[in-house]
Amino acid sequence: MNQMNNIDFIKKKLNESIDLKKHILNNESILRNINEAANLIIDAFLRNKKLYIAGNGGSAADAQHIAAEFTGKFSINRKPLPAEAINVNTSYLTAVANDFGYENVFSRYLSAFAIEGDIFWGISTSGKSRNVLNAFETAHSLKMRTIAMVGDMKETLPEYLDVIIIVPSIVTPRIQEVHITISHIICEIVDNFFK
Repeated sequence: MNQMNNIDFIKKKLNESIDLKKHILNNESILRNINEAANLIIDAFLRNKKLYIAGNGGSAADAQHIAAEFTGKFSINRKPLPAEAINVNTSYLTAVANDFGYENVFSRYLSAFAIEGDIFWGISTSGKSRNVLNAFETAHSLKMRTIAMVGDMKETLPEYLDVIIIVPSIVTPRIQEVHITISHIICEIVDNFFK
Protein backbone atom coordinates (compact mmCIF):
# COMPACT_ATOMS: atom_id res chain seq x y z
CA MET A 1 0.00 0.00 0.00
CA ASN A 2 1.37 3.39 -0.99
CA GLN A 3 1.13 6.00 1.70
CA MET A 4 0.65 9.65 0.86
CA ASN A 5 3.05 12.33 1.98
CA ASN A 6 0.86 14.79 3.88
CA ILE A 7 3.61 16.95 5.34
CA ASP A 8 2.62 20.05 3.36
CA PHE A 9 -1.03 19.55 4.30
CA ILE A 10 -0.08 19.17 7.97
CA LYS A 11 1.98 22.37 7.82
CA LYS A 12 -0.91 24.19 6.16
CA LYS A 13 -3.37 23.17 8.91
CA LEU A 14 -0.92 24.08 11.68
CA ASN A 15 -0.32 27.47 10.07
CA GLU A 16 -4.07 28.09 9.83
CA SER A 17 -4.38 27.44 13.56
CA ILE A 18 -1.35 29.59 14.37
CA ASP A 19 -2.57 32.46 12.19
CA LEU A 20 -5.99 32.47 13.87
CA LYS A 21 -4.39 32.51 17.32
CA LYS A 22 -2.08 35.35 16.24
CA HIS A 23 -5.12 37.30 15.04
CA ILE A 24 -6.69 36.92 18.48
CA LEU A 25 -3.40 37.82 20.16
CA ASN A 26 -3.53 41.18 18.36
CA ASN A 27 -7.25 41.85 18.94
CA GLU A 28 -7.68 43.86 22.14
CA SER A 29 -11.46 43.45 22.12
CA ILE A 30 -11.27 39.64 22.13
CA LEU A 31 -8.54 39.70 24.79
CA ARG A 32 -10.69 41.96 27.00
CA ASN A 33 -13.64 39.62 26.61
CA ILE A 34 -11.55 36.61 27.61
CA ASN A 35 -10.35 38.52 30.68
CA GLU A 36 -13.92 39.57 31.51
CA ALA A 37 -15.14 35.98 31.28
CA ALA A 38 -12.43 34.85 33.71
CA ASN A 39 -13.29 37.64 36.13
CA LEU A 40 -17.01 36.82 35.93
CA ILE A 41 -16.24 33.21 36.86
CA ILE A 42 -13.92 34.22 39.70
CA ASP A 43 -16.57 36.56 41.10
CA ALA A 44 -19.21 33.83 40.95
CA PHE A 45 -16.99 31.31 42.72
CA LEU A 46 -16.15 33.88 45.41
CA ARG A 47 -19.88 34.24 46.06
CA ASN A 48 -20.42 30.46 46.22
CA LYS A 49 -22.25 30.43 42.89
CA LYS A 50 -22.02 27.68 40.27
CA LEU A 51 -20.86 27.56 36.67
CA TYR A 52 -22.97 25.62 34.17
CA ILE A 53 -21.46 24.90 30.75
CA ALA A 54 -23.07 23.37 27.66
CA GLY A 55 -22.63 22.77 23.96
CA ASN A 56 -23.29 20.22 21.24
CA GLY A 57 -20.92 17.72 19.64
CA GLY A 58 -17.33 18.89 20.00
CA SER A 59 -18.56 21.82 22.09
CA ALA A 60 -20.23 19.34 24.46
CA ALA A 61 -16.87 17.62 24.85
CA ASP A 62 -15.28 21.01 25.53
CA ALA A 63 -17.95 21.78 28.16
CA GLN A 64 -17.21 18.51 29.93
CA HIS A 65 -13.46 19.12 29.67
CA ILE A 66 -13.71 22.64 31.11
CA ALA A 67 -16.00 21.61 33.97
CA ALA A 68 -13.52 18.90 34.94
CA GLU A 69 -10.69 21.45 35.02
CA PHE A 70 -12.62 23.49 37.61
CA THR A 71 -14.00 20.70 39.79
CA GLY A 72 -10.83 18.65 39.60
CA LYS A 73 -7.76 20.75 39.00
CA PHE A 74 -6.17 22.48 36.08
CA SER A 75 -2.50 23.11 36.85
CA ILE A 76 -2.34 23.47 40.63
CA ASN A 77 -3.88 21.69 43.58
CA ARG A 78 -6.46 24.18 44.80
CA LYS A 79 -9.94 23.76 46.23
CA PRO A 80 -12.54 22.25 43.87
CA LEU A 81 -14.72 24.83 42.17
CA PRO A 82 -18.41 24.16 41.37
CA ALA A 83 -18.70 23.71 37.60
CA GLU A 84 -20.93 21.32 35.71
CA ALA A 85 -21.28 20.35 32.07
CA ILE A 86 -25.04 20.03 31.69
CA ASN A 87 -24.83 17.94 28.53
CA VAL A 88 -23.42 14.77 30.14
CA ASN A 89 -26.51 13.10 31.64
CA THR A 90 -27.77 10.96 28.77
CA SER A 91 -30.92 9.79 30.58
CA TYR A 92 -31.91 13.38 31.24
CA LEU A 93 -31.00 14.56 27.72
CA THR A 94 -32.88 11.80 25.94
CA ALA A 95 -35.96 12.07 28.16
CA VAL A 96 -36.26 15.83 27.81
CA ALA A 97 -35.42 15.74 24.10
CA ASN A 98 -38.12 13.13 23.60
CA ASP A 99 -40.77 14.84 25.76
CA PHE A 100 -40.03 18.54 25.24
CA GLY A 101 -37.73 18.77 22.19
CA TYR A 102 -33.96 18.88 21.96
CA GLU A 103 -34.06 22.66 21.83
CA ASN A 104 -35.12 22.65 25.51
CA VAL A 105 -32.59 20.26 27.06
CA PHE A 106 -30.28 22.93 28.48
CA SER A 107 -32.89 25.52 29.42
CA ARG A 108 -34.97 23.00 31.36
CA TYR A 109 -31.89 21.90 33.31
CA LEU A 110 -31.08 25.48 34.26
CA SER A 111 -34.69 26.00 35.32
CA ALA A 112 -34.35 23.02 37.67
CA PHE A 113 -31.01 23.80 39.28
CA ALA A 114 -29.59 27.27 38.58
CA ILE A 115 -30.16 30.32 40.73
CA GLU A 116 -29.56 34.05 40.45
CA GLY A 117 -25.87 34.85 40.20
CA ASP A 118 -24.84 31.48 38.77
CA ILE A 119 -23.18 31.52 35.34
CA PHE A 120 -24.19 29.83 32.12
CA TRP A 121 -21.32 29.42 29.63
CA GLY A 122 -22.73 28.41 26.25
CA ILE A 123 -20.41 27.12 23.52
CA SER A 124 -21.50 27.05 19.88
CA THR A 125 -19.20 27.20 16.87
CA SER A 126 -22.09 28.53 14.78
CA GLY A 127 -23.66 30.73 17.44
CA LYS A 128 -26.99 29.34 16.23
CA SER A 129 -27.55 26.25 18.37
CA ARG A 130 -31.19 26.58 19.42
CA ASN A 131 -30.74 24.70 22.70
CA VAL A 132 -27.86 26.99 23.69
CA LEU A 133 -29.80 30.11 22.68
CA ASN A 134 -32.82 28.93 24.69
CA ALA A 135 -30.54 28.34 27.67
CA PHE A 136 -29.32 31.94 27.38
CA GLU A 137 -32.94 33.11 27.56
CA THR A 138 -33.58 31.00 30.65
CA ALA A 139 -30.35 32.17 32.26
CA HIS A 140 -31.36 35.77 31.61
CA SER A 141 -34.79 35.21 33.17
CA LEU A 142 -33.13 33.64 36.24
CA LYS A 143 -30.75 36.63 36.54
CA MET A 144 -27.74 34.44 35.90
CA ARG A 145 -24.59 35.80 34.30
CA THR A 146 -23.82 34.61 30.78
CA ILE A 147 -20.78 33.83 28.65
CA ALA A 148 -21.04 32.93 24.97
CA MET A 149 -18.10 31.40 23.12
CA VAL A 150 -18.77 31.20 19.39
CA GLY A 151 -17.25 31.37 15.94
CA ASP A 152 -17.68 34.29 13.59
CA MET A 153 -21.38 33.56 13.14
CA LYS A 154 -22.93 35.67 15.84
CA GLU A 155 -25.99 37.24 14.22
CA THR A 156 -28.44 35.29 16.35
CA LEU A 157 -26.92 36.05 19.76
CA PRO A 158 -29.06 38.11 22.14
CA GLU A 159 -27.83 41.55 23.18
CA TYR A 160 -28.23 40.91 26.92
CA LEU A 161 -25.30 38.46 27.17
CA ASP A 162 -22.64 39.56 29.64
CA VAL A 163 -19.61 38.37 27.66
CA ILE A 164 -19.30 37.21 24.06
CA ILE A 165 -16.03 35.64 22.94
CA ILE A 166 -15.98 35.50 19.15
CA VAL A 167 -13.36 33.46 17.35
CA PRO A 168 -13.03 35.18 13.95
CA SER A 169 -13.36 32.11 11.74
CA ILE A 170 -16.10 30.09 10.07
CA VAL A 171 -14.02 26.90 9.93
CA THR A 172 -15.32 24.58 12.67
CA PRO A 173 -12.06 22.72 13.46
CA ARG A 174 -10.09 25.96 13.76
CA ILE A 175 -12.82 27.50 15.96
CA GLN A 176 -12.81 24.46 18.24
CA GLU A 177 -9.01 24.52 18.54
CA VAL A 178 -9.11 28.13 19.63
CA HIS A 179 -12.09 27.55 21.94
CA ILE A 180 -10.13 25.03 23.98
CA THR A 181 -7.06 27.30 24.04
CA ILE A 182 -9.18 30.19 25.34
CA SER A 183 -10.87 27.88 27.85
CA HIS A 184 -7.50 26.73 29.17
CA ILE A 185 -6.38 30.33 29.55
CA ILE A 186 -9.54 31.14 31.53
CA CYS A 187 -8.97 28.06 33.70
CA GLU A 188 -5.40 29.16 34.41
CA ILE A 189 -6.47 32.70 35.34
CA VAL A 190 -8.98 31.23 37.77
CA ASP A 191 -6.36 28.80 39.10
CA ASN A 192 -3.94 31.64 39.72
CA PHE A 193 -6.56 33.56 41.65
CA PHE A 194 -7.53 30.68 43.94
CA LYS A 195 -4.08 29.16 44.52
